[in-house]
Amino acid sequence: MTQAFRLEHDGPVATLTLSNPEKRNAMGAAFWEDLPDQVDALSASGECRALVIASEGPVFTSGIDLGMFTTVQKDDLGPAKGLDFYRTVLRMQRAFNALEDARMPVIAAIQGGCIGGGVDLITACDIRLCTEDAFFTIFEINIGMTADVGTFPRILNHLPEGIVRELAYTGRKMLADEALRHGLVNRVLPDHEACIAAAKEMAAEIASKAPMAVHGCKDIITYSRDHTTAEALDRIALWNASMLQPSELMAAMAAKQTGQPGQFAPLPPLRKVDGRD
Repeated sequence: MTQAFRLEHDGPVATLTLSNPEKRNAMGAAFWEDLPDQVDALSASGECRALVIASEGPVFTSGIDLGMFTTVQKDDLGPAKGLDFYRTVLRMQRAFNALEDARMPVIAAIQGGCIGGGVDLITACDIRLCTEDAFFTIFEINIGMTADVGTFPRILNHLPEGIVRELAYTGRKMLADEALRHGLVNRVLPDHEACIAAAKEMAAEIASKAPMAVHGCKDIITYSRDHTTAEALDRIALWNASMLQPSELMAAMAAKQTGQPGQFAPLPPLRKVDGRD
């Protein structure tokens, strides 16, 4: 348990649950430190094969805790105030970059409101499931801000540009059925319990596959999104030339034939440059 999350393990599946429903799971200062630290640790361990991001209460998250911005009004930093705010935003962006950079897939289980910074969070995940009462809003425009923690670079990968512009300029709610229709979410579930159960079931299915192959899929999909076809094809060739393991192929084929869980080696733990843990 951290200040912002509850972390649970079920074999190779981990669940990080936002656990501050009294504040509608607002993203306070602890959130921005704890999220990347937790995700980086899970990714580095090599034992986590899939991660579910969930939350408690009727709202997935109300977004950034606006109390964090009281320091923006302070003038004691003088001309350095803008630079200080810039560095703060970069640290906040790191939290969601960690989800995209993680070696394991990340599944968001979204109920109720996914507001402001919540959209930044879920668009950094690999897969999104939501409840029938879920809604999504790029809320920052309603408080006189331009969303700056990751919404625009990522949501354009999931929604048509015209829809993104409408949501950004108006701050309106996109309901679950519209989100499904446009491809922002993979599936709509009837309620919170069903949504989390479906996310964990999907995570368990992913975790049953060869870990290096899953890691490769995530890496290549993200790389392909941001590069030309020729560049992506070259990376795929280099990846398999370097990473493809005959033992994983044999284990995967044996699992397919017998119906038994595959006996795969975990991803190697990540180590610092100096070789120490």
